[in-house]
Amino acid sequence: PVHNTPFSPRLATFVLQNLPEVVPEIIQGFLKHRTEYRAHLPGAGVFQCSITGLSFKVKSEVTITYRYATWTRHLSEADQEMWVPAGPLFRIEVQPGVVQAVHLPHFICLAEEVDTSLCFIAHFKSGQMTLERPSRLVAFSAVLENPSFSLLGVLWRRLRSTLNSLPMHSLVLIFQQLSAANTTLHLYLIPDDNSVKQAIEKQEMDWNSKLIPKPPPFSPLYFGCNYRVTSTKSVVIMPEAQLPFCYKSPKEQQLFLEIYISNMAGEIGLLMTDTRNDTVVWRASLRSGDINLPACASKSLSGAAFMKKHKTKLCSRMRQLPTILLHLRDANVINSDEEEEVQGQDTSQRRNQVLLELAEKKGLEAQEQLYQILQKKDPFLITDLE
Repeated sequence: PVHNTPFSPRLATFVLQNLPEVVPEIIQGFLKHRTEYRAHLPGAGVFQCSITGLSFKVKSEVTITYRYATWTRHLSEADQEMWVPAGPLFRIEVQPGVVQAVHLPHFICLAEEVDTSLCFIAHFKSGQMTLERPSRLVAFSAVLENPSFSLLGVLWRRLRSTLNSLPMHSLVLIFQQLSAANTTLHLYLIPDDNSVKQAIEKQEMDWNSKLIPKPPPFSPLYFGCNYRVTSTKSVVIMPEAQLPFCYKSPKEQQLFLEIYISNMAGEIGLLMTDTRNDTVVWRASLRSGDINLPACASKSLSGAAFMKKHKTKLCSRMRQLPTILLHLRDANVINSDEEEEVQGQDTSQRRNQVLLELAEKKGLEAQEQLYQILQKKDPFLITDLE
């Protein structure tokens, strides 16, 4: 069933919203793989979760609990023929009547000409899917006013003629396998969906990999199309040099290319081209500074893996906290509110613990930054722990 709440393309505004951020508490469920987020919103206003991009407009103070769910578990095969997931699926719990609007993240590029009438919000209750039209669309989210909650996410109606012409925001993620011979990289091409990105980061962390941050593609990509990866120098790309761009659920194994570089001297350029017309859609340079050299790779952990392994000892032994916080501020890893939150704790051990948990919530890049700062500011501690 479709609830035809009024929606007009003229309500679509294509500006990036800048909303106050909240850092949610992370709750590890009794099932190890299930992570829940709990956000305490201090009063009336619109707030955005710093981890998931999910936003809420509320009329009073409230606590909201939410987690990612899996489209493939809830969309029937017939539904998957008709609908394309256009953002993460969320399970949201909150007391009724407090949330005036929810902003659900999507990765459709509205800067291109797209038919916004094909956008719907799926609502699953008791195994049944109902569809609601969003109240409005903004650059990275669909807004639903006066929502009721259970499972919610953004879908786009699949038209046979338009699947390859639906422009998507996307990400290229590159990881270096630290324990592999010479330089071995994994390259992923995914829609800009935090649930998928976080699932990949977790998997790569388990494989002892380090994220090498690179910019996203500079033009929208299209589901159903293949993108070829080439290099300016001789590298081995397995299993083949191209990736299909598609949506795979966070619970599924994501597709990636393995790139093997036998000699990382100098700089290597990577290019990605659309196989339909040979247009370059992404390029990046890999420099020796991006890469952990093989001599130290076997004994070196990625920043995130190091923090996880030594968290207890770092809580009691990390020193020079004001300097570390200053560097994290300069690198835009933390903001002034978060710095105050850390400094406001009553013991040095608790301050360290709050900082480590904050870096953990912000993901692999933040943990890598903190690790690099510690290497510069307290190399003896790092060496001792390693």
